Amino acid sequence: MPFVWSIGTIIGPSIGGYFAEPVISFPSHFSKHGLFDKFPYLLPNLICAALMLVSGLSAWVFLAETLGDEPTDNGQTPRERRESFAIIPAQPTSLMPAANITQESYGTFNAIEEEPEDEDWKDNQSTPNGSRPASTNDGSIALTRRVVMITIALGIFTYHSMTYDHLLPIFFQDERVPPDHQHMLKNEFVQGSLAGGLGLSTQDVGVVMTVQGLIALFIQAVVFPLMASYLGVWRTFMVVTIAHPIEYFIVPWLVYLPENWLYPGIYACLTVRNLTSIVAYPILLIMIKESSPAPNCLGKINGLAASTGAACRTLAAPIAGFLYGVGINVNFTALAWWASAVVALIGTVQAFFINRRKKGVHYEVRPAAPFRFIEPADYEERARRRSTSHRRPSEASRAGDGAADERTPLRPSRSEHV
Repeated sequence: MPFVWSIGTIIGPSIGGYFAEPVISFPSHFSKHGLFDKFPYLLPNLICAALMLVSGLSAWVFLAETLGDEPTDNGQTPRERRESFAIIPAQPTSLMPAANITQESYGTFNAIEEEPEDEDWKDNQSTPNGSRPASTNDGSIALTRRVVMITIALGIFTYHSMTYDHLLPIFFQDERVPPDHQHMLKNEFVQGSLAGGLGLSTQDVGVVMTVQGLIALFIQAVVFPLMASYLGVWRTFMVVTIAHPIEYFIVPWLVYLPENWLYPGIYACLTVRNLTSIVAYPILLIMIKESSPAPNCLGKINGLAASTGAACRTLAAPIAGFLYGVGINVNFTALAWWASAVVALIGTVQAFFINRRKKGVHYEVRPAAPFRFIEPADYEERARRRSTSHRRPSEASRAGDGAADERTPLRPSRSEHV
């Protein structure tokens, strides 16, 4: 899903940049003093609305309902079972889809398989039919110190990531202000100062955002699984968290680049930004689920993550916009960017106060796994088997059940280092 989402981040800015202000871009097809002259951004919005209509109609006509009404072993219908807990945490940026920590995928390119530690498996052998014994945790003790600290880390990351998405197009289109603070001459490239932006056109911004989607696609599909596999979950989290302040600190300096270095500099900044944000988000979700005291606490923890993300997203845009406005008034637009760098720096310091889990389940991410399409009925049957059976995976069971072959294993490590 994040892979396809990244494709959307490529197509979307292209539509917005190419079809915005059609009177200027296509003067032979759109006359002045017409509807599209009065509303220069109407055409790309109409195109997006048409695409959404096609998507909705396609889902209505071609997709079968997967939530049946037949009760399962516990007396609940699939719909009731899935609606019994919160499942959609708010995503930290517009580059990422929302994720669900109660499922097997954490926003990674491949789905994830998790296995119990050997000790847990041995304990479960005494239960009838190898079924999982009931948890002693009733779900009331969900907010452990580790859960709270990782949720705070997710909130800090969500806040400053949202400010980046909010400030970037504004900074790109804000006019350049030369070092003498005089208005620049039209159609003439001059090096700017920290009092303004880059002065790019709407079409240029669309192209840049499209390239950002390509960068995000590559990092999501290739870099993240390799990096998480090589460094492990905890070390990957610490590396990207320490690097977060850099992505905000370097952006304002783009105004000093000469014309032939401007776009390479922009894409370098976007690479740093995508490398840190795209890797950090699924890693944080993995850590949140890893820190859960018991499986029946996931609903509360998931809801806490959703609320924290939504609150931080709500605050990020107005605060960043206010600071950018203040920066314009004081001829220092870097104020908003560096304020986000300070927040990211706070997140870096806070990360060192998160106690690394030394006991219990640790997870590893493998970089690649095949996948195949399955029918909804097969998926429901596998979900039923996973909820009612707890057996140790073996080579025979892997050969007989294709479920393990279609997921990237996220398995516990017996060692302290992941």
